[in-house]
Amino acid sequence: MLKNYFKIAFRNLWRHRVFSFINVIGLTISMTACFLIFLYVHFELSYDSFHSKADRIYRVVTDLKTPSEMLHTGGPSWAVGPHIVQEFPQLEAAVRTTGDELLVRKGNVKYQELNSLYADSAFFKVFDFKLLKGDPATALNEPLSIVFSQSAAKKYFGDQDPVGQTVLLTGDGLTAKITGLMEDMPENSLIKADMLVSMTTLTRKFNPGLDDQWGNYGNSTYILVKPGTRISALQAQFPAFLERRNGDEMKRLNMYPTLLLEPLKDVYLRSTRNGNNTGNINNVYIFSLVAVFILLIACFNFVNLTTARSAERAKEVGIRKVVGAMKAQLTAQFIGESVLLCVIAFLFTLGITALLLPSFNQLAGKIISTGVFQNGHFILLLLLAALGIGLLAGLYPALVLSSFKPVSVLKGRFSTGSRGVLLRKGLVVSQFTISITLIIATIIVYNQMNFMRNQDLGFNKDQMMVINTNSDPAKEAFRNAVSGMAGVKSVAMSSSVPGGGNPGAYSMIQNKKGEMQIANLDLYFVDFDYIPQYHLKLLAGRAFSRDFQTDTTQAMILNEAAIKLFGYSSPKEAIGRRFSQWGREGMIIGVMKDFHFRSLQQEIKPLSMRIEPNGCNLISINISAKNLPATISDIEKKWNALIPARPFSYFFLDDFFDKQYRSEERFGKLFLNFAALAVLISCLGLLGLASYSTMQRTREIGIRKVLGASVTNIVNLLSGEFLKLVAIAIIIASPIAWFAMHSWLQDFAYRIHISLEIFITAAILAALIALLTVSFQAIKAAVANPVNSLRTE
Repeated sequence: MLKNYFKIAFRNLWRHRVFSFINVIGLTISMTACFLIFLYVHFELSYDSFHSKADRIYRVVTDLKTPSEMLHTGGPSWAVGPHIVQEFPQLEAAVRTTGDELLVRKGNVKYQELNSLYADSAFFKVFDFKLLKGDPATALNEPLSIVFSQSAAKKYFGDQDPVGQTVLLTGDGLTAKITGLMEDMPENSLIKADMLVSMTTLTRKFNPGLDDQWGNYGNSTYILVKPGTRISALQAQFPAFLERRNGDEMKRLNMYPTLLLEPLKDVYLRSTRNGNNTGNINNVYIFSLVAVFILLIACFNFVNLTTARSAERAKEVGIRKVVGAMKAQLTAQFIGESVLLCVIAFLFTLGITALLLPSFNQLAGKIISTGVFQNGHFILLLLLAALGIGLLAGLYPALVLSSFKPVSVLKGRFSTGSRGVLLRKGLVVSQFTISITLIIATIIVYNQMNFMRNQDLGFNKDQMMVINTNSDPAKEAFRNAVSGMAGVKSVAMSSSVPGGGNPGAYSMIQNKKGEMQIANLDLYFVDFDYIPQYHLKLLAGRAFSRDFQTDTTQAMILNEAAIKLFGYSSPKEAIGRRFSQWGREGMIIGVMKDFHFRSLQQEIKPLSMRIEPNGCNLISINISAKNLPATISDIEKKWNALIPARPFSYFFLDDFFDKQYRSEERFGKLFLNFAALAVLISCLGLLGLASYSTMQRTREIGIRKVLGASVTNIVNLLSGEFLKLVAIAIIIASPIAWFAMHSWLQDFAYRIHISLEIFITAAILAALIALLTVSFQAIKAAVANPVNSLRTE
């Protein structure tokens, strides 16, 4: 019996191979897309879950209240880490980390390790980064202790054992000892580093007293709580802890921190305190919905095509029932055919996914998976999903087919009825509602990305080459040597460039009322040439000038956002007002027009600029596009002559600034690809349905042509019904898409307006896609010889 079922199933699929092909292709595309999305979503949700104590690890963050604003920082002050463990018995350990770019030398091998991380000695106690060699309890105890990753160690030691050997650290050539070797950190880790340096190197060698600085921020602090600890109760004790340890300083500075705890597993996707360095839980939700939509569209196609073809199998069902087939047997037969199609699609899905995975990893910007069979349980889940799709998608058609009355069917009085037609129309409307929603969403995502790329940023970033001197003593000599070179238009020095990090500075600025108002301002240290080189516009006052000797110590320039913070209604009002910042006092000499020194996802924040030669480590070189390689080569020669101990490296500002939008651009590309797949699957279903509808009306078309109907009349007749369904889908999809994308755009401080033109464009696109899909079959039927059509039964 089972063998007979399979034989009939294969014969039926082969007899109607066009419809079988459409179903298999639609299911394969949908399952491939869903499987890739599943891998992506699973990867994003897996961040930091590999730590065995992840459920007990929390990041300490701070809400810092000043008289001007509330700051939401990604970490506490430097003193919190070492003191919090002493005060609270609920804690097993605390770890501070902070990134740096450190020069490392071993003989003639030298690298500026851009991914260096200072870490406290409890690092390997809290986190499960695998230490291959060395003692995890002591590896980061002593100053100038280093733990290399495997890939970093190879650069200096090749295949030799690095543990116990030494390298020279920083430009001062400090001897540092390799105390451990760890595996390369996983891709799905929020903490990433090629080299760990003991925190005592920073707190004892480079910045003594840092452990007791309660007003200095700039690190990430993680705590490991003991099992059973109530986090809410622990968090409630933090205000008293800060009052005991730092109450007097808080009152003196008029800055009041509140410590909060974020679960480690939530930091990557759910925290809003890391700027563009983390993921976005909303994107995960969106992709999950897209996967469900794609799968639904494929299932709708399956049900549509199967129920549409039910009349063809009516006689088969009637004969089977006459010879004794039970309804359950017929249901099993038709569900079995459905499942068989899904199993075939499953096998195709595995092969196509294996081919697409490298490209998908590249599109996602990270190694989501190294192979389809990397995780066997994912394959099992995919197979179960395929079987489930086959069962659910085939259930309704099976029940419809198995319920035919044999007497009516064999007498030729069978009709699919209005219910079947209504169902098919409803499913077409549903799948095109989804497709049109995705088309509208894709247009909005594309327009937002285009808006961000083409927005006037308020500064010049073209042909701007940036070199980090890392405070090398010869930086001034190098700057002067480069200034006179052919192909170099101008040179400036600064502590930051747009798109890069910049510190917040505790500042006191005279406000409109004449009071010294406390605020935390972003701070750029610059030289006299920075403002003209970057084409920053002044709205009032003047720029820094060498003609004014006091500009090096007693002058400040603010942006528009800063003067608004202090209550000034016009830039001119702020000129001549007093400031006090990091030990410097003086007057505001100028107000510059706001420029986007951070991503367009963030509002422009208050910014201050001061002349501070010792704080300027970045050299910005505006070079001519003509003979660019030769100019870069000449600059490298000057570097090697004046700063031979450091490797020559640089970046162009336009690329560097645009990196802030990489995650959004990847999201846009992924969304575009999956939306296109959804539309393609809808078109496959519509093509199959149009093909079947045309085939059913062959004699009608022949009669109409004999009576004088033109090709245009026939095409309009066959296409009009489907276009009406698409029109209904457009009406339903538009408000849904508007609501979803309006919510998505709220993540951007600067965003496009969702205009009516977007919906009109999407409607025209959807109508054209549907028309082209249906017209292929309609035109084919319309130009056929009516004599042949009238001969058909």
